Formats: sequence, C-alpha cells, structure tokens
Amino acid sequence: MNNTKPPEFKTQFAEDVFKGLTSYPKKISSKFLYDEKGDELFQQIMDLPQYYLTGKEYQILKRHREELGDEFASLEGFDLIELGAGDGKKTKVLLSHFEEKNYDYKYLPVDISKNVLEQLKGSLQQEFPAVEVEPQQGTYAEVLSRLADYRERKKVILFLGSNIGNLTPEEAVNFLKKISSAMHEKDLFFMGVDQKKDPKVILDAYNDGAGVTEAFNKNLLTRMNRELDAEFDPEDFMHWPLYDPESGVAKSFLVSKKEQTVAINALDIKVHFQKWETVHTEVSQKYDDTSIAWLAKEAGLEISGCWADKDSCFKNYLFKRIK
Repeated sequence: MNNTKPPEFKTQFAEDVFKGLTSYPKKISSKFLYDEKGDELFQQIMDLPQYYLTGKEYQILKRHREELGDEFASLEGFDLIELGAGDGKKTKVLLSHFEEKNYDYKYLPVDISKNVLEQLKGSLQQEFPAVEVEPQQGTYAEVLSRLADYRERKKVILFLGSNIGNLTPEEAVNFLKKISSAMHEKDLFFMGVDQKKDPKVILDAYNDGAGVTEAFNKNLLTRMNRELDAEFDPEDFMHWPLYDPESGVAKSFLVSKKEQTVAINALDIKVHFQKWETVHTEVSQKYDDTSIAWLAKEAGLEISGCWADKDSCFKNYLFKRIK
C-alpha cells in the first residue's frame, strides 16, 4: 500500500474495499458479491444440482406450506417481512398458498440490491397481481430499525436460504438480538439453516465443476475494476473453497497466483499481493439443533417449531420472542 491517509469514501463499497484490502489478512464482505452480474450468477448457482440448499428448503416450504400458513395467519392479518428476498422463488410457494386461503397480509421484501427488488416486484405483479407488495431497499439493520415501529398488526419475519451462515456465531447472536428487539409479543421469526452433514456434500456446493461459483467470486474483481477504476486481472486469481467439519465453517477465498501489485485508482492506493496470498470473500456457517438453540437463547428468542427435509439436510426454525 502507498497511502496512509484514507480517501473520502463515496460509497460503502469503496470504504469496505479500502479497509479490507489494506488489512491483513485481506477480506471483503460477501454482501458486495451481489451487483447486477453477481445477482445473475447467484441465480445460476441456486439452480446447480450440487447447491442443495435451495432445493431442500423449497421442499420444506412446499411440503409444509399449509402448516406454516396456519402458524403465520391471524384474524387481524400480518406483515410478511423477508430479509434478503432475492428472486422470491421459495417465498412464492407460501404466497401462492396465502392467496388460495385469502389471507390478509402484506409482503415486504428486503434486499440491498435495488435491481433484485425491481425484478421481484415485477414478477409478483404478473404472478400474484392481488398481493400488496412494499419493497424495502437497504441493509438488514437499516430496515429492521424502521420495522421495529410496525405495531399495528403481527409481523412475520422471514430469513431464508441459510443466510445466517454468512455471519460468525458472534455476529449471528448480535444480528438475532436486533431481530428480537424489532419483534413484539405475537411476532414470529422464521429462519432457514443449513445443517452439518457429510463434508464432501458441503464442499461440493461451493465448488461446482461448471465454474459458476468461481465466476461469482471473481465478479468481485470485475466490480472493483468498474466501480473503483481498479486494475485487477481475474485470471491472476483462483477461487478456493474449504470446509472445516469441526467448526462447521465453509469459507471461500480468492488466491493470488503470483506476486503482484494492483492499482485501485479511485481509492488512490496500490495493493500488494504475495504469491498465494488470499482475499476472504465468503463464509457459510453450518449448524445443528444444539447450536441453534444456543443462538436463540443468547438473543432472547425461543424455538417454537422446526421443519426438515426428508434427509434432515436443511431445517427451518420458527422463533418467538421470550416474554
């Protein structure tokens, strides 16, 4: 690095890249993988046979949609708030059932990506024209602070796809505390969680032979080139996933294949990489019933229901706030 004084950051992305690539070891938050191209690549990942998470959770929601609808519904109606809504593919299983039952509800999809929210709203208008949709763009923390004031009727907060795994256990507890503080007595929190299992099954989910996951991670370099006038050559980096069955942590890295110095002109820095030096891009923590119960207790929540796919590969938990 050649700068000691940090520049004025125009975006959160710029600030995160500066701090992440001038620290050791280097890292960039996985949330910045999701630009327009990243969204497209992640949709492809979810369709891959190795990426079992989407299919397993879809199976749970489809099989138990009536039971879940009964849990969510109430006479005065409810607000269905989904954190990290994405394309809404799995949620539409629930929405279809809610429409059949003529439930009184409003859907509030939350995502950091404006592009994703616009696409989701458009598809919902075509598939479920009667559904009242209020997209909420922003980070989870920003939106949760706003939604804490929703007191008129029951809130059902969805957090699907095992997104909780993108946080360390300490971060997960803090995140769930924010969820708990945004909830009132009758509110519910419904979360998907990938389970510990055969380590090879987990590793294969992040290391597909078609190279889509590699392209998804390397797109971060392309985004820095485009938005921060950086000079990365994606071919100078390799994507490397690993899984530790003891801790239950899956991680992804971009690894420099040679010693090199890369200019990031918008930040006025040059970042030096040793040969085989890493940039940590993703983390996916896997859980079991015991660790989820511990997380919930630490955050002031209690488990009130649990549903699994037929192989107990993936589970969805329902939580209430401890009185």
